[in-house]
This record gives sequence, structure tokens and C-alpha cells, in this order.
Amino acid sequence: MKLEPLGDSAVVATLGSGIDGAALERVLGFAAAVVAERRRGITDVVPAYATVTTFYDPVQFAEAPGDAYAEVCSFLESCSERAAAPAPAPRRFEIPVCYGGDLGPDLARVAELCGLSAQEAAALHGGAEYLVHAIGFTPGFPYLGGLPERLRTPRRATPRAHVPAGSVAIGGSQTGVYPVDSPGGWQIIGRTPMALFRPREEPVALLRPGDRVTFRAIPAREFESWK
Repeated sequence: MKLEPLGDSAVVATLGSGIDGAALERVLGFAAAVVAERRRGITDVVPAYATVTTFYDPVQFAEAPGDAYAEVCSFLESCSERAAAPAPAPRRFEIPVCYGGDLGPDLARVAELCGLSAQEAAALHGGAEYLVHAIGFTPGFPYLGGLPERLRTPRRATPRAHVPAGSVAIGGSQTGVYPVDSPGGWQIIGRTPMALFRPREEPVALLRPGDRVTFRAIPAREFESWK
């Protein structure tokens, strides 16, 4: 485990590299172990890909020996030396998506780049199971690993200034869903009527790292019926 500072109130623990399911499992177990300690002064624990970022309040460590950063690192090392907590059991979600047309303006381009028809590309995307590796960029945005290799497509050369909420997209070796209206440079292949960011609910983000996701193709009339 490698520990590094992030600003003056966070420590990044690196437990692996890349987009790797085994590394994420270690990350989730370590994050659960840190949370279970309920250490005073620890304000947030954020797992993502192969890292766990632990945020802390330096004032809460004012009386500890040494500086706050050193004390937090010592705490994290002690967590890693004990038996890691088991990673939380994965939750499973099925997300409906209407592929192509006005809702998926880049599907034809993705299919062309991959040597597929639009129908084949949509079926390939909807036939895989994905793992949530991180949440970020915008509130609730899931970075999903598990995209079939045949669908790996570069991001757009020019990002869009506006991507509608619910847009399902491909960016390199990952897929994701834009939870809110925002700019974006991924290839949009469809849209879901399901809300992934729900500011009036708790938790506000539907998904979290470690969740498993599948997509279910729906026709335009079903998409409209969700409104």
C-alpha cells in the first residue's frame, strides 16, 4: 500500500493499478475497514478504482503526536495490518435504455468504428455485465468497467457543451451514464429514463463502487411512459 497526501486534509492509499476488479475488491475491503474504526476526525472515505482517499479534519488531530498527516497515515497503516473487512456484497441494478435515434446520436458512429451494425452494437452493449469502479465527474456519474472490447471507442474529438441527463455513453474502455445535464465528451449511444442522481433522497446517488449493472433495451414508447 502506498500513501500520499492530497492537499492538506486527505490521504490517498493506492492498492493496485488500472481498471481491475480484483484491485477494486481490495479497495472496498480496505475502505470498509477504515469506516468500521469510526476514528474521530475522519470525515469521509472514498473508494475508486485502485485507491481509497481518506479525508480528515486536521484540527481533530491537533493533540496527536506529530502532524495530522503522519497520524492519519499511521492509522491507515494499522487498518491495513489488521484483517481487512470483507468487501460489501455487490448490489445489482438493471438500467433500462433506449438505444439510438435522437436519444443515442453517436450509436451509428460507434457501430461504424467497431465494424458492427447499430443493432449489433446496442445488443453487445446491453448483453454485458458491468462493475462500478468509481463515482464522480458529476454527482452520481458511474464509471463502469466491463465494456466488451469490440465496443471500445475513443471519446469525441470535440466534447458537447450539453449532454442530457440519462445519456448512456462510451468513453474508451468504459461506459457510463450522465446523471445530470452537463458537458461531456463520451460517445452517446442511448438514454435511460431512470434517475441516477436523486437530490431529495438518501443516498442521493443510486449507484456506488462495487455495484453490478446491466442494461435492458427498451423501445421509445416505454422510454416516454417513464416521464
